[in-house]
Amino acid sequence: MADLMDIPEARAFILHWGEMGSAWGVNRSVAQIHALLYLSDQPLHAEDITEVLGLARSNVSTGLKELQSYGIVRRVHIEGDRRDHFVAETDLWEVLMRLAEERKKRELDPTIRLLGELSDSIKARGEVPPHVRERIGRMHEFIGTLTGWYADVRHLPKPTLVRLMKLGRGIARFLPGMGGGDKS
Repeated sequence: MADLMDIPEARAFILHWGEMGSAWGVNRSVAQIHALLYLSDQPLHAEDITEVLGLARSNVSTGLKELQSYGIVRRVHIEGDRRDHFVAETDLWEVLMRLAEERKKRELDPTIRLLGELSDSIKARGEVPPHVRERIGRMHEFIGTLTGWYADVRHLPKPTLVRLMKLGRGIARFLPGMGGGDKS
């Protein structure tokens, strides 16, 4: 395997992806492992990853498990080699959808459940200040709308998603009352 870290652009991408991972709440090492696998043109085993990135073997093992749980890295077997090798999903739409689904499960689903419980609890208690009742209810509705929108969008075909994304704010032309004339 050619050492991707010897290619300045690949090294910059891997290091930056680690930084971005930290900003997104993902361990830096996990993000770097993903970047390395994404750029690799062949499956890598954990020892390769450890050597190339200079990470502890335990960090690599933990990182690979996390990436597999997101569904963006999978284990493959190479004939004649007993070690597990790993490859990253390279379809960026698929990566986006899998990450969005995992983030929804880990972050939005528990939040919507809690907000529902809080809303139900507030209904039974008259002493809750109206502004608290209103704001929790509004947040519950907002997160519910967001998760509903996500559920609708995730089932659209990729070409439709691409067209929708490229329309950007131009989509307002197709919405009643929006007219597309608003330049704000």
